[in-house]
Formats: sequence, C-alpha cells, structure tokens
Amino acid sequence: MYTASCIRQVLCEPRFLVALKSGQSALSFGRSGAGPWQPRILVAYKANGLNSTPSPDGYSSLKSRRRLIWSEKALVKLSTDGKAQHSRTLASLAADQETVAKTESEIEIPVSEEEIRPVVLPTNDSSQKLLQIRHTSAHVMAMAVQKLYPEAQVTIGPWIERGFYYDFDMKEPLAEKDLKKIKKEMDKIVGRNLPLRREEVSREEAARRIKAINEPYKLEILDSIKTEPITIYHIGDEWWDLCAGPHLERTGQIPRRALELETVAGAYWRGDEKRAMLQRIYGTAWETEEQLKAYQVQKEEAKRRDHRRLGQDLGLFSIQEDAGGGLVFWHPKGAMVRHIIEEYWKKVHLQRGYELLYTPHVAKLDLWKTSGHYDFYRENMYDHMDVEDELYQLRPMNCPCHIQIYKDVLRSYRELPMRVAELGTVYRYERSGALHGLFRVRGFTQDDAHIFCLPDQIREEIRGVLDLTEEILTTFGFKNYEVNLSTRPEKSVGGDDIWEQATTALREALEDKGWNYSIDEGGGAFYGPKIDLKIEDAIGRKWQCSTVQVDFNLPHRFKLSYVDMNTQRKQPIMIHRAILGSIERFFGILVENYAGDFPLWLAPMQVRLLPVTDTQVPYCKDVVAKLKALDIRAEIAYGERLAKLIRNAETQKIPVMAVVGPKEVEDGTLTVRTRHGGELGSISVDHIVAKIQAAVASRGVL
Repeated sequence: MYTASCIRQVLCEPRFLVALKSGQSALSFGRSGAGPWQPRILVAYKANGLNSTPSPDGYSSLKSRRRLIWSEKALVKLSTDGKAQHSRTLASLAADQETVAKTESEIEIPVSEEEIRPVVLPTNDSSQKLLQIRHTSAHVMAMAVQKLYPEAQVTIGPWIERGFYYDFDMKEPLAEKDLKKIKKEMDKIVGRNLPLRREEVSREEAARRIKAINEPYKLEILDSIKTEPITIYHIGDEWWDLCAGPHLERTGQIPRRALELETVAGAYWRGDEKRAMLQRIYGTAWETEEQLKAYQVQKEEAKRRDHRRLGQDLGLFSIQEDAGGGLVFWHPKGAMVRHIIEEYWKKVHLQRGYELLYTPHVAKLDLWKTSGHYDFYRENMYDHMDVEDELYQLRPMNCPCHIQIYKDVLRSYRELPMRVAELGTVYRYERSGALHGLFRVRGFTQDDAHIFCLPDQIREEIRGVLDLTEEILTTFGFKNYEVNLSTRPEKSVGGDDIWEQATTALREALEDKGWNYSIDEGGGAFYGPKIDLKIEDAIGRKWQCSTVQVDFNLPHRFKLSYVDMNTQRKQPIMIHRAILGSIERFFGILVENYAGDFPLWLAPMQVRLLPVTDTQVPYCKDVVAKLKALDIRAEIAYGERLAKLIRNAETQKIPVMAVVGPKEVEDGTLTVRTRHGGELGSISVDHIVAKIQAAVASRGVL
C-alpha cells in the first residue's frame, strides 16, 4: 500500500470498487497480471455523503467513468506482495529524464468488453406496465403544462423507446429551468391520485368538443383518425385528449421518483419545416427509482461514448458544414479503420461465393421509374439533373444497378444462385434537423448484396446469409442479437403460394440456425417477407443493422428471367441483403461500442514508439520501418517530454506503446506496455512482432 495524497478525485468504471472512508487517502494498486495503469482501485477519500456501495445495476455510485486524475509521481509498478519492482518501468524511464510532471494529469484506463456489464432495463414491448406509466406520464405532463401556461395548445404525445414526449404550440419559449416547475406541477397531479377514464364518442361529438376548447391541432389529428368510434381519455374531470390508450387507472400509480423531465427541443408540426415550429418536452419514466438511476448511469455512459465527440477527439472523421451537412469526411485514422473493415468484408464475401461489383452512382431517371423508386421513394431522392437533354438521377439504392448486370445476358438455371455484392454509395435526402453524426447522413455506403435464385433455393440461401451475418458480426465483437421475422402485410404483390414458400423458407432457416426470433405479423415489405436483426452493444443498447428481404416485385418490374431445365423462361427470386447496414452507421456503432478504444486488429495505429531523447530517434525509425514492412501500423512520436508523450498515447488510445532509452538501443529491445495487458517489460523487437501478429490473427488483445 502506497499513500498518494496527491489524488484529488477518482472516477471509475463499473468493474472498479470505490470505497469512500472519512479521513483516509490511500491508493492501493495491484491487479493480477496488470501493469501500473490498470489497477483495481481501492480508494479511500473523504467525501460529502457519497454512497460507497456499488449499486445493483453493476455501476458504482460515482457512475460509469474510467478516468483517474492523479499525480504522475504515483506511476509506479508494484509486485503482488506490494513492494515496488526495480525493473526499468515506464515511470522510472520518465523519472530518469526528469520528465515527471509536477501537475496533475489525466490517464484513461481501458476497459475490455468482458468487463463491461450492461444494465438490462425493461422495454415498452416487455412490460405493459412500463408502457402505461409512460403514456400516462405524457398526459399528466400535458395537463401540467396547460395549467401553468393556459395558452399552450397540445398536439401529439406518444411514448417512445426510453420515455415519452409531448409537442406544444406556445407563445412563451420554454427553457431547461422551466422543467423543474412543470415537474413540480406533475407531482401535484400524481399526488391527487386522479382517475383516468376512457370515453367513446362520435366523430361529430369529438369535433364539437375540440372546437369548444379552441384546439385546432386536435382537429387535424381527428381528421387523420380513420377508425370509429373516437376514444378520449380523461384525467379526472379537468383534462382530456384524443387517445387510443393504454393508460394506468389512476395518476397516483405513476412512481414519482422514477419520473424525470429531460430536455426541451424544437419540432415542426408533422415533421414539415413549412409548418409551425412547436416546443417538444422529453421525459423518461420507469417502474422503479432504481431503474431510473440505472438509466441515468447508462445515459451518462452513452454520452461518454458519443461517436461524434470521439470522432473529433481521435481524428477519425468530420462533418464539414462549409461543404454541406450530412456529408462525411474521413480523416486518415478513420479512413484506415474503414479500409480494414472493407478489406475484411470483401475477403469473407469472396470466400462465401459472392462476386464483387462496382456500379455507377448516377443513372438515367427512367431506371428509377422502372424500379418504382421514383413513384414511391421520391421524397427521399435528390432532384434529377439534365445531361444533354436526358434526365439523370443520383442513386438512392443499389438494387436496379445490380439488376442491370443480371439482365446483361440470358441466364440458365444452372447459373443460379447468383450472388453479387458491392460496397455501393447511395445518396438520400434528409432534412437538416434529422441529421445525426454518422447515424443519419445524406451520402453513405451500403454493404449491399443481392442473390438471384430459384424458389427451392430460398431456404438454403437464407441460411447462408444468416451464417455469414453471424461470422461478420462476431468478428467485430457483437454476439447478442434480437431477431424479427416480418410476414405478409395487408397490401402486397405476389401470389399466395410464393409468399407462403418464402415465409416458410425464412422461418425454417431461422430454426435451422437455432436463433430465437419474434414474428411481426403483417410487418413485411409489400414485395416480400424479411428478417431484421438488431445487435446489442457493450452497454446494452440495440442497433438495427442486418436485414435480409425476399423480393417478388423488382424481378417482375424488370422482367427478369432464367431458362429452366425444360427451356422455359421463369422469373427468379431476388433476395436483398445487408449485414452492416451502411459503413458510416456501423462505424459509428463500433466507435461507441468500444468507446473509441478499438481492438488491436482494428486500431488505426497499432504501435507508437517513444524515444526518451532525440539520440534514440534513428533506432526508433529503423524499428518502425521493420514493423511497417510486416504490415504492422507503427509510428514514432518525439519532441516533447516523455511524460506528455505517454499521456498523449493514452489519450489517443494507442494499443501498444514502446519507450526507447539508451539501454533499449544498446540491447536492441523495446520497453513495452499495452492498453489491455499492462507492462510487458523490456523485450526484443522480434518478440513483440510475434505477439502483435498472433493477436491480430486471432483478433484478440495483447
């Protein structure tokens, strides 16, 4: 145990135990097999009433952080018996050169995927009670707002994935400080335990009541309701709104301590920028106070992992507003990670019998009229352009281009299945208010593939897609999925027989795979059934990524055919398939999943050499050249104090760091430490090369 009175604050990850005891200030290092920068922390620190017991959700009471703010003088490596080791550590090298900083610095400790325990919270789908709490909370909030601001007009107020919102047309702009006042009024309504009552009325009666209270937005909502009778929900005898439910029986059933108002934002009525700008209040509600706290911790952790901030901090990508919103500029580090992703993607597809394509980013408008995109997808397409009196269109999809290649020659049944794949860039119009980092952009690259096959090949091909999906997602660290099978909607194309055959093939492929799945009855596309897959990230969030869809529509529109064994022309089945979804969005998910701390094989820079003085620079350059020749991404950093170089490497999440002093040059070695394995000590260049190559080959950690 070494005292470290210089410690001011410890912010730790879920795996760390924080003990806060009055009057103590001791720092206990020591972690089995770890170096000085990956301690299991036991910190005693005098604090004002902070609870030191880890909460049930797996996170400490200090929330989910992983930064230690400490003096660099505390950078010492301890053996298991608590005594300082006398080997040349990174800290001692820094001390030898008098580069230990006198001020506090920030060191970030990496966390492995296995050490992060995501909080499992209920969802609207899994808990009817939670859905009722959120829906009722939305109504209570609207009632509270109209009590405080009588001129406010309500519009819509649905439940959403993590809570609820309501949109208001108000003369007075709301600020974040107003949320406390609204929440206080909500608490009063909850405390009164008012009953919620469902009433059925005629359309005419509903319109009469709406006009009586002068709520024009409700009239427009009423016009959009196509079912009869019209249902109204009352809170006591004081407030009502058009609503289909469900709700709690009384306001007192809302757990006040599990309810929180979060933010105020602007939103156009009906999402149309030509309509009125409304004020939207977001809230969250849970079944218990413990769930709310767990959600708040998860929310804070998600903020720390935000790919937009990390993309800037780590120099991965940017959105240059001078060039246009929603357009991604890949910086060298981000471009390297993308290159690695794409090279792996191409390799595994070639191994699985796919043929790679490159097709134009623009085509004649007639192509998109034939495909139906111009008629049904026009609002998401950019305006066409006039080229020598012919109209051309930036492509919103890759499918018609792949169809052109299939149609280029008459196909025989012996050629099927035909599997083609392309990392194809598409362009789709998104309103500026909908743009969001890499998750919602205007130009993106889909990992698109299409399979043209016989009807009796659907099951086998779908199973092959599922196997490939699992292989690729597992490689990138995603092992937990939510799978949905969507069946025939009310309006569709294609006969009953082919729908039944295709749906059965998808269901049997999922059962062969052994995956649990849910059925979304009627949720399929009008042109065929589909399988959608959501991946779960390191903190328990789910992301829609992979999809496989059977299509009976495009083969008919483009008059696709093949010659069967009886020399008759038949129409093939077309399967659309994307595994990553888009490179941009998947990259953003990767950044947030790993908090920017990519595994060694994906890291844009794998090794950084840090010479103690300029005298060691020539040796470092020779080592870097050797590593690059062996396809190891390496660089040298010098010209600053060693302590700052070490700190920069940590901040930039370099997986392998090697300090080089006179002793290392003399012995032909490197003093190495890794982010996840700690300090490896002084080892030969060939030895570290072998370790890196083995870790990359296994896609493991070093």
